Amino acid sequence: MLRALLEREIVPDLIVGSSVGALNGAFIAADPSTASVEQMVDVWTGLSDRGVFGGSVFGQLSTLARHGTHLHANDGLRRLLDEGLGQGTRFADLSVRFECVAASIERAAAHWFSTGMVTDAVLASCAVPGLLPPVEVAGEHFLDGGLVRSVPVGRAAELGATRIFVLHVGRLEQPLRPPTRPWQVALVAFEIARRHQFEEEMAGLPQGVEVHVLPSGSTTPALTVRYRSTSGVRGRIDAAYDAASTFLDAHNHP
Repeated sequence: MLRALLEREIVPDLIVGSSVGALNGAFIAADPSTASVEQMVDVWTGLSDRGVFGGSVFGQLSTLARHGTHLHANDGLRRLLDEGLGQGTRFADLSVRFECVAASIERAAAHWFSTGMVTDAVLASCAVPGLLPPVEVAGEHFLDGGLVRSVPVGRAAELGATRIFVLHVGRLEQPLRPPTRPWQVALVAFEIARRHQFEEEMAGLPQGVEVHVLPSGSTTPALTVRYRSTSGVRGRIDAAYDAASTFLDAHNHP
C-alpha cells in the first residue's frame, strides 16, 4: 500500500499508528520513500530469521513459566527497531510527524506517544497481550494499542488531517463467522470490538474530511494464531500493492 501511494507522489505529512501500524508507521515516518518501503519488505519477509518470535516451544513455555504473562521477550523487536531507525531516535528526529497509541494498564485508557524515544513507544504499542510483555515508560505500563484504538482514523482527524488514507492489515474486508475452536473465541470477540470502534470513528468524522480505506487484496483467513509464519508475506505484500494501485488509479489519485 505504501509503495502504491509513494509511486503516485502521495507523501504523508502526518502518520498515526497502532500496534503493527506503529512499527510500520515509525519506519515510514523516518524516511517516507520507496527505499524505506523496500527496507520494510526485507524486515517482514525475514522476520522468522530475526528472532523476534524465535525459540522453540520449550523456550516459549520457559519464558511463560519465568514471567507468567507472555511467551516471548521483546528484545528481538527492540533490536529490529534500533537497527532500522537508529538507536536513540526520538520523535523529533523523524522526517514526518508521527504518533502511536498504546493502552495504559494503570489508567485503562489510550495513551498517545508523540515525544521521547520512538523505540519505547512502538514497543508499547506492539505489546500484544500474552505474546509480548507489557512495556514500562515513565513508570506507567502499556499493552498493545489495538486494545483501545485499532484503526485510529479519528486521531488523524483530531490532529487536523483533511485527507486520510487508511492502511489496514486486511481483516476489515473479510466477514466474521462464529468461532468453532476455543482459541477463536477471544479472537472473534476482539475483532467485533475493533470493527465496531472503527465504524464509530468513521461515523464521527467531521464534515469535509476525505477518507480512503485502501484494499489489502488479502485472501488469508480473517483470524489466525499463526503469527510466527512469514512464508506468505511476499505474496500478501504484492497483492496489497496490486489492489491499492488499482484502487488509487480508479479514484484518480493523486
